[in-house]
Amino acid sequence: MNDKVNPARKVAANLKVKLSNLPSGPGIYQFKDATGKVIYVGKAKNIKKRVKQYFQAKEQYGRIAVMLSKISDIEIIQTDSEIEALILELNLIKKLKPRYNVNLKDDKTYPYIVITNEPFPRVFPTRTKRADGSRYFGPYTDVKTMRSALRAIRDIFMIRSCNLSLTEEAITAGKFKICLDYQIQKCKGPCEGLISRFEYANTINQVARILNGKSKSVVEELTKRMNSYSEKMFFEQAAQLRDKIRMIKIYASKQKMVSEDLTDRDVIAVEKEDNDGCGMVLKIRDGKVIGKSHFYLANVIEKPDGEILEIFLANYYSVTEFIPEEIIIPTKLENPDFIFKWLEKKQGITDSHGKTKLKLIAPKAGEKMKLLNMVRANARLMLEELKLAKMKREFTAPSLEALRRDLNLEKIPRRIECFDISHIQGTDTVASMIVFQDAKPRKNDYRKYKITTILNEAGEPDDFASMREVIYRRYRKSYEEEDEKSLPLPDLIVIDGGKGQLSSAVKVLTDIGITIKNPQPPRSPIANYQPLTTNHQPLTTKPSITVIALAKKLEEVYFPGEHLPHNIPKTSIGLKLLQKIRDEAHRFAVTFHRSLRDRRTLKTELTDIKGIGESTAKKLLSLFGSVNEIKKILTESPDELEKYIRKKTAAILKKHYLKEEQKRI
Repeated sequence: MNDKVNPARKVAANLKVKLSNLPSGPGIYQFKDATGKVIYVGKAKNIKKRVKQYFQAKEQYGRIAVMLSKISDIEIIQTDSEIEALILELNLIKKLKPRYNVNLKDDKTYPYIVITNEPFPRVFPTRTKRADGSRYFGPYTDVKTMRSALRAIRDIFMIRSCNLSLTEEAITAGKFKICLDYQIQKCKGPCEGLISRFEYANTINQVARILNGKSKSVVEELTKRMNSYSEKMFFEQAAQLRDKIRMIKIYASKQKMVSEDLTDRDVIAVEKEDNDGCGMVLKIRDGKVIGKSHFYLANVIEKPDGEILEIFLANYYSVTEFIPEEIIIPTKLENPDFIFKWLEKKQGITDSHGKTKLKLIAPKAGEKMKLLNMVRANARLMLEELKLAKMKREFTAPSLEALRRDLNLEKIPRRIECFDISHIQGTDTVASMIVFQDAKPRKNDYRKYKITTILNEAGEPDDFASMREVIYRRYRKSYEEEDEKSLPLPDLIVIDGGKGQLSSAVKVLTDIGITIKNPQPPRSPIANYQPLTTNHQPLTTKPSITVIALAKKLEEVYFPGEHLPHNIPKTSIGLKLLQKIRDEAHRFAVTFHRSLRDRRTLKTELTDIKGIGESTAKKLLSLFGSVNEIKKILTESPDELEKYIRKKTAAILKKHYLKEEQKRI
């Protein structure tokens, strides 16, 4: 991009006033375009000096030049320190995703291993971080590595896997009973107080160290305890520790040794090509590689390597808990003081003289340079994978091209949404919406709807009214720019049904401001429709969608307003794709309908008993198989039930069936 501008000659009058009144302290600045949208967020030790640099340069090129030409306003937020400025900048970039900032490309959430903040903590994978005092390890971009670590922890340490709320009061009251995990030596039975809170906490501390790659210190600690037990002739306890030490060593032996130096370090490299980048982190603890993570970056074109690296460091260490003593980086940073002070504060580790143990190292040669080159090669490999994935996404499936041709569409219908209504004689009416993206199911976007039971004047199910309701609920807010949770607009909407269902859908779409775009315009107006509501306004800029119906009986395709079906050859792979989509929508709707019907009709002899709900009935039936078996246990050994259920519930059952028995006598 060779476009260039002279910023000094193009500064608007209102900006000149703001530039002259900029503060000199630390903070962040936001550049906004004519619509008020933030297009860039930056931080500075001296806001006045940094912002003026953009407009005092003689010439600017490329994306910076384009960005400068779009700036209509500047907003400033002052902070008390450089660290606060860095954190605020990071949060604003994540929230606003400005067009000209480097930001993480991935919109998915990576998993962590969490140690919960409970009297007897649990350890499990999660994709949600909560500010509840729990400890999080990760993020893991390689789920296989995370599962391997979890599997090892569960094999080595006897920590609970249940979701019980193990408070001291509940344990003392005998509210819980040990489960099979205790019998097979997978848990030490905290639910019955068979392990003290102190001893359990010590085990959890060992788990945390293993997750941080500090297996060596755990082995040393356990070895001392094992020797102590042996000296006291507690041979059974010593043998248990011996087995645990052996398993930890096996787990640690699978980690590659890369250095005799036991310093904890992260080796970081960032590779870029065009507008995409990839940052890679190699985690080394006690001289061994315990894992690696990679993250993709967007908007890196024409950005200095130091700026890209700084953004990556800020993003990565904002979501990870552990900061090592050394961070090896490929190049100097744009603003090293910002990052270093922030990392130093977050790490919180000092030597005996009170000096920080954190080092940012950009090696030029030696072993550390070899490690850096290895990580750089891995980052380049992941960037190549991203390019291949892009090429796959851009590939058009033959069935989509055939469908475009069959329907005479202007473009490939990459995103297709299909709707179906399901009920039995008007009861438990539901609707499904399934999504196919590039001819494949996109199940995360599937939606299911409960429809209010709607009957027409003859008392029969009104599928047309049901279709109007679901279409309205799906699309009424889809195109408000502020609604970030809305699903994207489809290229094609498929209605499972005939002309009536299609007419209902089209009129609702038109009513909420969507233009129906079909190759064959309607010949006659669609009648007999009343909007669900009249309190919404049509959109000023109307999006366009193609809408069709697929009638199952003869597999006929209908366009809005057309009385005769559109002829598509029965052998067409485009039609076969439509059939596949329609069948999936039907399956999803029927499955949802059955689940509602089963819950509604769940009625057993147990739920007739006052005080026994559906969940308790299900639990009892799953444990004993039948009501008769429960009665048998109550007759032969009534106290047996208390081993599996609460005393209160057991008492209710005893009382009920005792009355039944007395009536028979």
